[in-house]
Formats: sequence, C-alpha cells, structure tokens
Amino acid sequence: MIIRLIIILALAAFLALGAAWVADRPGDVAVTWLGWHIETSITVAAVALTIAVMLLMFLWSAVRTVLRSPDSFARFVRLRRGARGDRAISRGLIAVGAGDLRSARKYSAEAGRLKTGEPLALLLNAQTAQLSGDRAAAELAFRTMAGRDDTKLLGLRGLFIEARRREDLSAARNYAEEAARSAPALAWAGQAALEFRGASGDWDGALAVLDRNMKNKLIDKAAFRRQRAVLLTASALAAEETDRDRARSLVLDAVKLAPTLVPAAELAARLLTEARKLRKAGKIVEKAWLANPHPDLAQVYAYLRFGDSARDRLARVQALAEKAPGHVESAIAVARAAIDAQEFTVARLALKPLLAEPTQRIAELMAELEHADSGNEGRAREWMARALRAPRDPAWTADGFVSDRWLPVSPVTGRLDALQWKVPLAALGNEGALIDDDSRAPSIDAPPPQANSPAEISSNADQPALRPAATTNGTGRRSAALSGAAEPRVEPVIPLVHAPDDPGPEMPAEPESVPEPPADTWWRIRLFK
Repeated sequence: MIIRLIIILALAAFLALGAAWVADRPGDVAVTWLGWHIETSITVAAVALTIAVMLLMFLWSAVRTVLRSPDSFARFVRLRRGARGDRAISRGLIAVGAGDLRSARKYSAEAGRLKTGEPLALLLNAQTAQLSGDRAAAELAFRTMAGRDDTKLLGLRGLFIEARRREDLSAARNYAEEAARSAPALAWAGQAALEFRGASGDWDGALAVLDRNMKNKLIDKAAFRRQRAVLLTASALAAEETDRDRARSLVLDAVKLAPTLVPAAELAARLLTEARKLRKAGKIVEKAWLANPHPDLAQVYAYLRFGDSARDRLARVQALAEKAPGHVESAIAVARAAIDAQEFTVARLALKPLLAEPTQRIAELMAELEHADSGNEGRAREWMARALRAPRDPAWTADGFVSDRWLPVSPVTGRLDALQWKVPLAALGNEGALIDDDSRAPSIDAPPPQANSPAEISSNADQPALRPAATTNGTGRRSAALSGAAEPRVEPVIPLVHAPDDPGPEMPAEPESVPEPPADTWWRIRLFK
C-alpha cells in the first residue's frame, strides 16, 4: 500500500514538473486546412488534442458495442441458462440423496432441457431412474455415458451395477473387464474382474488379473502374496488328477508365498509324499501346524510314510501335537491315532480334558472308543446321543456357507480366499448351506450356478457376488444361507485343552463301564438310567 502511494505521488510530481516546464516555454501552433487558419498556444493545442482523442475512443467503443451486442446477448442468455441448469443439477442430486422422487424428477427434466448432454445431467437422469425403479431408463442413461470418452468409466460402472441387479453375470463380467482394460488402475474393476475369473474357475486368467492389480498398486504386497497363493493352490487342485507334476510345482510355489495356508500345505505334503520327499513334506506340515493346527494336516502327517504301523503313526502324531501343546486339534489328532493303534488309554488321556464341553467330533470319538475298548454298546450309544446335541466343530465357512472342504472362493459372494476355518455362526440343523461327503462340493473348475441356483450380486458391493437363494445338502434337505462375512484367513481354534500345570475346571465323571447287576435288582438298572 505504501509503495503504491509513493508511485502515485511520484507520477503526480512528474506531471506537475512537465506542466511547469511547458508553461515556462510558451510557443504558438498554427494550422491551415481547407481555408481555415488556426493559431493557438501549445498548451491549448495539447488540451484540444487530448479531448479529440478521448472523443474518438468513446465513439469507437459505442460502435463496437453496437456491433457486438448480438453476441453479448447470446452469451448472457447462455450463461444464465447454464446457471439455471447447474442449479437444477445440484438440487436434483440433493433430492436423489434425500429420496425425494418428485423433486428429483422435476429437476432432472429441467437439467435435461437446460444442460443437454452434460455428464452431470446424464448422471442425475440415471440416478432418478434408479430411484424410481425404472431400470431400463437407468441403463439407457448409463449406455449413453459409456459411449462418450469423458464419461465412459462412469457409464461402465453404472451398467455393471445394473447387470448385477438383474443377475446377468456374463454382462457384469464384460463391463468389469472393459473398465479394467480402459483404466487398469480402477480398483473396483480390477477386483471384480479377479473375482469373476475365480468364480468361473479361470485360475490362469485370475492370476494374470492379480498381477495387473499388483502392477497398478491396487493391493498391497501382503495381500498379493496371499491371494496368489490361494489361486496357485486352486490351480494345483484342478490339475491334481490330470498333471500331478504341474500340480506339485504350483502348490510348492503357493507354499513359498503363504506357508501357513492349510490347503496348500496339505496338498503339497500329499504330492511330496508320493514323490518320496518325506523330509520336505514333514517340514511344510509342521510349519503350517504351528500357525494353524488343522485335522487335514494331522491326517497327512500321520501317513507320511507308506506301510507304517498304527503305532508308528501314533508316535508321529504325538510328535506333531507337541508342537502345539494344549490345542484341541492336537488332542483330537492324538486320540484318533491312538484309537487306530488300539492304545485306548492314550486316547482317553488325550480326550479327558475336553469332556467338560465335548463337541460333535469329541463325542463321536468317545463313542468309537467305548465300542472299541470295552464293547459297551450302551455307552457308545450314549455318546452318540450326546454328539447329536453337542456344539459344532470348526469347519470351512464363509458368508454363512459351511463346507466339508476348502474352496478358493465363497460360493455365496464370490470373494477370493473367503473360507475360514472356524466354528459356524450357529448350529445349522436344517438351515445353512452344507456340502456333505456324499453330495460333494461343486468342482473347483465348475461354472457359477445357473438357472437351477438363482444368483444375485449385491448392488452395494464392488465385487461380484454369487448368492444362492437356497441349497440342498447331502441329505436332501433344502436350506438357505445364513448371513455373516468371513475374513479371508484361517483362524486358529481357541484352545480348549488345559496345560499340564493348569488343573482347569472340574471335569464330570467320565462314563465308565457299569457292572451288570444281579437279576433281582432290575429296579436299580431302571433307577440308574
């Protein structure tokens, strides 16, 4: 501010000095033109010239304004129309967000009239159609946007959601693939393309999409390693029956990426056992067991050596159980191996800490133990009856779907690496989706459910979701999937076995063999029962 004042004062002083200089040096100016002769002083001539120039400038400005008035008026109308259109779009989007269908339709029509072809006007039109349930109009608006370079991705996103809503999985996949090709860094498109390929069993394609997602930094390194291990394991399972060498190579790569992935460790151990690489197979199982004790790992570890006796298998399982002492799976694995080896005392000692709250597997093992040890059918039936009422054991579950074997994607939502080893949310009974041993799960490379299994993709999720409306388990009972989401990891079971130095809660008396009473004491039997 001070600098500006100084400059103004300097200019005033300069003009004053110039005026004084001219006044001190008077002179005359004579002009003769068209019979006119004008004589005046230099000062008057300078003032007259300045006024003439100003008049000419004013006249030129007036003429230019008149000449430009049509364009100026058109510009004013256009700006006013644009402002009204912007205001209509703003108010329309607010109405859509508030669920005011009447206002949304009003402002959408106004915006379409005032802002024809504008991206936001098209978006408002599509969202108004969605709010009113007019799917055809919404899809038409999104198709219009998909045909333009500036709104292509927005249009593909809308078409993808609409295709999922009408359960057109093929169209949804095409839209996601096109969006991923157009913008490889688009997160929703990359994830959707990955899960669509996984749901269809295209493991090689899924691996290519996963590598592209990693290249574009859509996932972090830890998630990339885990998901790649899952896809390699799924590919190995698919190739197990046809090309065991390729399956072994794939699953070993998976184990390197995720050593604690139970399905990968179990399959790698089986295939290495066939190749007589027992030491390597044992190390893989032991490393996975330390993180996630699992019955499949105990099973494959027990049968590492072909031709071993039952007692040798028991000794091997006991060594494995010592690596996770106090874990329920360690106790169950030892009991299973001990029953096979007819070491019934060892089996009872292993199961004893678990009898306070036995699960179904524990009760079934006790029934088998009573039958094999003492031949007491009454005690065996009693334990089987308890098994029917006992809590569920951990199982592979995701999104309310329970499976007897691991699957790389959730059959409910299509999420990759969704199945988690944990106790199901509730005792399913006639509810829930259950894959039994007789019915078997769908093949890994099987396509998604079609007409006989209606599928829905959630409209508020970025990834594809294959949601069976109802499933039928191995016993022929119809069931519906429970709600709930599973994290993509194998969760260790909470230990139920107490450490040796911890006596734990008081255990109820273990059912033991009851001596047969004399014939005249039949009432005691009835009273006992």
